[in-house]
Amino acid sequence: MQTLAQLETPALLLDAAQMERNIARMRAHLQPLGVTFRPHVKTHKSIDVARRMMATTQGPITVSTLLEADYFSAHGVTDILYAVCIAPNKFDHVAALQARGVKLTLILDSLETARLLVDRARSHAQRFDLLIEIDSDGHRSGLPPDAPQVVEIARYLADAGIVVHGVMTHAGSSYDCRSNDALRAMAEQERAAVVHAAERLRASGIACPVVSVGSTPTALFAHDLHGVTEVRAGVFVFFDLVMAGIGVCRVDEIALSVLATVIGHRADKGWTLLDAGWMAMSRDRGTAGQPTDQGYGLVCDRDGRPLDDLMLVGANQEHGIVAHRSGKVDGVRHLPVGTQLRILPNHACSTAAQYRQYHVLGPHGSVDATWPRFSGW
Repeated sequence: MQTLAQLETPALLLDAAQMERNIARMRAHLQPLGVTFRPHVKTHKSIDVARRMMATTQGPITVSTLLEADYFSAHGVTDILYAVCIAPNKFDHVAALQARGVKLTLILDSLETARLLVDRARSHAQRFDLLIEIDSDGHRSGLPPDAPQVVEIARYLADAGIVVHGVMTHAGSSYDCRSNDALRAMAEQERAAVVHAAERLRASGIACPVVSVGSTPTALFAHDLHGVTEVRAGVFVFFDLVMAGIGVCRVDEIALSVLATVIGHRADKGWTLLDAGWMAMSRDRGTAGQPTDQGYGLVCDRDGRPLDDLMLVGANQEHGIVAHRSGKVDGVRHLPVGTQLRILPNHACSTAAQYRQYHVLGPHGSVDATWPRFSGW
C-alpha cells in the first residue's frame, strides 16, 4: 500500500469504488430492457477491469484492435466482437485467434470486403462469423439501413457458404447531443435504424439473430430496445469530461484521473506549471466544442475536488499549464511547488493509453493495488 504522496508523477489513478458504481449503473439500466451486455474493453485495456464488467470469465466483450483480442483471449475470454471493419492483412491474425478457440466475430460494410473474405475462406478453408455494420447517424462507417447493399452483401456471402449472423451499429453522434431529450432521441434513432436493417435481412431469408447497438450515451439513455439483442459500451466504466459535458454523468462520477505535481509558476501570466503535459493527458480536446471547454483537463485537489475553476489551459510534451478558465491573472490561487493535483481527463480512452498501469485507489485514498494495462496494435 502506498500513499499518493509516495507516487512519482505523472501517475494514472483509478477510483475503484466509483468504477464499480458506474458498472452497477449500466447493469441496472440495461437489465430490464432484456438485452445482453457486451462491454467494450478499448477504454481500459485491462483484464482486472474487464473481469468486473463481463457477465462470465469467457465474455462476451467488444474490442477495437486484434491485440486486444490476443490479450483478453490469453486471459480466458473466448466470445469477442472485433468492432472495426476487417482488412485482408488481418486474416492470418484472425485465423490464429480462431485456432486458439476464440469465437471472433468480424464486421464489414462493403461488397469489396465480402469478396475478399470469400476468397480467403475458399483458399484457406477458413470460416468467419460476421455482422454487417449499419450507419445509424452519419457518424462514420457503415451502410444506411435502407441501402440495397445490406441485403446484397448478406446474400452474396450466404451463397458462398458464409453466414451473416446479424447487424451492428454505433451512434457516435450521440457525443454531439446537448440534452437528455436529444440523447433519448438518438438512442431511439440508433435502435430503429439497426432493427430496420435486420428486418430487411430476415425478409430476404437471412435469419439475423444478432442486432447490436452501442455507445455509452445511448446505452444509458435508451428507454426501449425492442428488436435489439445486445448493447456495447465502454467509456462508462470510467466516464470523463466529455461524458459530463453532455450530461451523461456528473464530474464527481469520473473514476479516472492523472496525479501531477506543481513544478513552477509564471506569476506574470497567472500560470502554475505541472509535470504533466500532453504526454500525460493526451492531446484530446473533446470538450472544445461543448458549452464548457475544459482545456486539457479539469484541475482538482489531491482528494479529487475541483479547484477554484482552474483547468489545464495548455500542454507541452511534459509541461502542463494551469490557469483560471477566465484568463484572469490577479488573484489566481497560488499552488506551492510540490503540491499534488489530480487532473480529470477529457477522454478516458486516450488519457489511459499513455500509461502502463492503473494505481488503484482504495476507500481511504491510498493506492491499494496496481493493475497493468497495455497499448498498441
